[in-house]
Amino acid sequence: MHALERNYDGIIIGAGHHGLVLGAYLAKAGLDILVVERRLDYGGGLSTKEATEPGFYHNLHSINHFHISETPWFKDLGLGERVTYITPRYEFGQAHSDGTALVLGRDLEETVANIARFSKKDAATFREWNRKGERITANIFLPERYSEPLPQTEREALLSRTMLGREFLAVTKRQPLDVVQELFENEHVRLLFLFKVSLFGTWLVDTLSISPMGSVIRAFDLETGYQLCQGGSFNLARGLMETFIAAGGHYQPQVTIDRILIEGGQAAGIALVDGRTVRAKFIASTLDVHQTFEQLVGRGQLPEPFRRKLDGFRYTPWTIYGLHLALHESPRFAAASFDPNIDRALKWSIGAETMEDLFAAHRDVQAGRVPKLVQFGSGPLSLLDPTQAPPGKHTTYAWHVMPLNPDLGGRRYDEFQEEFADKIIETWARYCPNMTRRNIIARHIYTARDYACELINMRSGDIFMGAFNADQVMYNHFGYRSPIANLYNAGSAGHPGGAISGGAGYITAGIIGRDLGLKLWWKPWDARAMLEAVPQAA
Repeated sequence: MHALERNYDGIIIGAGHHGLVLGAYLAKAGLDILVVERRLDYGGGLSTKEATEPGFYHNLHSINHFHISETPWFKDLGLGERVTYITPRYEFGQAHSDGTALVLGRDLEETVANIARFSKKDAATFREWNRKGERITANIFLPERYSEPLPQTEREALLSRTMLGREFLAVTKRQPLDVVQELFENEHVRLLFLFKVSLFGTWLVDTLSISPMGSVIRAFDLETGYQLCQGGSFNLARGLMETFIAAGGHYQPQVTIDRILIEGGQAAGIALVDGRTVRAKFIASTLDVHQTFEQLVGRGQLPEPFRRKLDGFRYTPWTIYGLHLALHESPRFAAASFDPNIDRALKWSIGAETMEDLFAAHRDVQAGRVPKLVQFGSGPLSLLDPTQAPPGKHTTYAWHVMPLNPDLGGRRYDEFQEEFADKIIETWARYCPNMTRRNIIARHIYTARDYACELINMRSGDIFMGAFNADQVMYNHFGYRSPIANLYNAGSAGHPGGAISGGAGYITAGIIGRDLGLKLWWKPWDARAMLEAVPQAA
């Protein structure tokens, strides 16, 4: 029988990584699960394409994945047998126009020595905060990341019981920008720490607002960090899909849903645009909240408080301009004579030299202007993972923050795209003399105008499907349950938010499993129990 012509225990809308994580858990629990996807492709932001030339694999959306091989779902689902992650020794690198470079790696002594070349005081500060940061990350930050958030009062009471918890709470009540400026004296050190705190090197996130997530603490932790999925980010999606299918799950692409069926105040299935219906005991949507609740459910079926919550939901007010390059040689920094390891750092901060440079870019983007100063995040993909390019050749990328509809002064958008790519390469060449036109085999420009059409979840070019502001994270997140019985939100609007974490899919699996009275084959992480176990000793 065709997958769309029978009933299921559960239907998951969207085959991004959250939907596949959720589907794999529930299928392994013995439920009959159908995952439906609007597109032919699956994986959502786990996208790897030969976008320039054959054999050059470009990760058009997510590139660096935070600590994925150590997540509970990666281990529970045995994904290590299907997917390989590369953990580079050097994680962050920043070259400067004076020929120096600052590189932060996994080794404490090496990293402290690198910082000491710029400031002995900052090196001592980092050493002190590293010990604290790694203990907070292991005992508080990561357990909270993969647990249903506790109510604010209960969480703060639990954290206040221990010295470590009190230190973490104090950090969460401060702007990361203020913390970095207060702790460090050297401009270059401050800059790289802001880059390390921020998501994807787009420093605008999490640095100018207070957040209960306390992401700034990650900047001092060398034990956890970013990794590369070998062969390209899509391999994580492939591993998840193989796991889901092996567990007995069903997948149907190119499904266009007209609405979610609501009967007697409960979700009962999906109605397709071709008139067919598929029924299930529960529906879990991983789409953005407005698609799910306005388009597929309809405002008329939502209680007034929930409509207000929906109307108050905010998206990230900036987008990503992406440039993907096929190269003869990987970028080589002039500053490698100062620190040769910069060439192999996973993430580069390029173009910004001072804090004022960052502020100027922030002001431009806020005002809807193309940033005057070109400054971007990048990294040497194929140097760290040779499977992402043909033998002896290389790939890299530049991600630049950009308004969705910048003021172009009357120019056509396609002209602007090409001119801006030229400016990025020109800036790059100031730091990496081999980044000449001769070295570039082909280039692919991929901006919010493209990706918001391809992945319509990324409304207005928001790569996170919801802003990371304090009103929308942790105990203020959108929620996994909806006001409609048997309808769940399992996407990026749920804690821990956008980017590749698998958190929302993982946490929702435990919630649905318990709601259905299943005997769970795994032990979901529990923030209450884990915070109660935080050691008393400082």
